[in-house]
Amino acid sequence: MRKKWTYIIAAAMLIGLAGCSGGDADSVSITTPQAAVSAEPTRQADAPASVPAASPSPSEPAASPSPSPTAEEAPKRYRMSEAYRFVPIGDAPKKAVLLTFDDGPKDKEIITSILDTLDQHKAKAIFFVNGYRVDQNPELLKLIFERGGTIGNHSYDHINLKNEDEAVVEDQLSRVQRSVDDLVGSKPKFFRPPFGAGGDTVKKTAKNHGMLYMTWSNGSLDWDSSARDKPEVVIRNVMEQLHPGANILMHELPWTADALDELLTKIEAEGYLFIDPETIAITD
Repeated sequence: MRKKWTYIIAAAMLIGLAGCSGGDADSVSITTPQAAVSAEPTRQADAPASVPAASPSPSEPAASPSPSPTAEEAPKRYRMSEAYRFVPIGDAPKKAVLLTFDDGPKDKEIITSILDTLDQHKAKAIFFVNGYRVDQNPELLKLIFERGGTIGNHSYDHINLKNEDEAVVEDQLSRVQRSVDDLVGSKPKFFRPPFGAGGDTVKKTAKNHGMLYMTWSNGSLDWDSSARDKPEVVIRNVMEQLHPGANILMHELPWTADALDELLTKIEAEGYLFIDPETIAITD
């Protein structure tokens, strides 16, 4: 009997322990913790509404793009003789002269006065520039170019090139070519040696750079002391030498600028026209 009760008590204890263990397992939840990162989802931009392309109406056909205009080279109407005079090509007027101004660009007031007078007479001119002055006054070179003046090469340092070797001549001409090209986007096509002193080497170098070598056939002598501050002397000197195809040498000087309007009026009164440098043939 005692053994029977012992078995009953032991069985009851085992049932109680099993009940406690089962309850703990149900009440304890063991989970792996998630990282507490609140990553806001990237907002996707709304797709733009599809707008149908407007089709041209039958009465207004779509215009095709126009081709960009290209600058046409001016027809050549004059060629230069061995005496540096200009001879007409074809039916170009024989009574015509070329206006040129050396040794600039130096002074805005003088240049502007010359350009204004040229405009009044519908005349063009070559401005033969020195490289060192171009470097000093780049804005004046641009002014001449933008106002319709033709830029010519007059060497970099305005030295006598006649007895210089080929390397010096090349340097004097090429530096001006580069400076002018850098400023206005085109290189000079005309070359005048300082003092009118050149030679075979200078002529060859100018030709190698695609330039027409010239001196002059009508000197105004505006650089001479006899003409200083005397516009009337400049006018007289030019008019006394006037001839068809004249290649007139002047300088960027105040008395030349003062003389210019009356001088051009007198030239026109003699029945002469003014040669546009762009119409001069560079090669034979």
